[in-house]
Amino acid sequence: MARKLSTLVVVGAILFALIQHVSMAQQTHVVGDTLGWTVPNGGAASYSTWAARKTFVVDDILVFNFRSGSHSVAEVSKGAFDSCNTSSPISISTNGPTNITLSSAGSHYYLCTFPSHCTLGQKLAINFL
Repeated sequence: MARKLSTLVVVGAILFALIQHVSMAQQTHVVGDTLGWTVPNGGAASYSTWAARKTFVVDDILVFNFRSGSHSVAEVSKGAFDSCNTSSPISISTNGPTNITLSSAGSHYYLCTFPSHCTLGQKLAINFL
């Protein structure tokens, strides 16, 4: 009886670990969902609200849906994000759609480098552990 109980506990622990692993598996997040990556009518709150409803982990993929020639997506520092400074991005893509894999935990900042797009709210900040 004790041996069966012990085996059951071990099997339960293994199942729990597998479920945890599966729930933390890589996900693809379409930035803005149906809005896509554009100048939002609701300003920057549109993307901050979107991000607040998501859970991000390392190796997740962000999909920025936009038409090439109309927008870009640049990863920038927090200071550049806050001031919409597009002069020294960490990385930039001008071809849409753009997929970005989250390779490290922490804060990540993205914006569009087209004139006035960032100041009109086309910017995204995410933070995860």
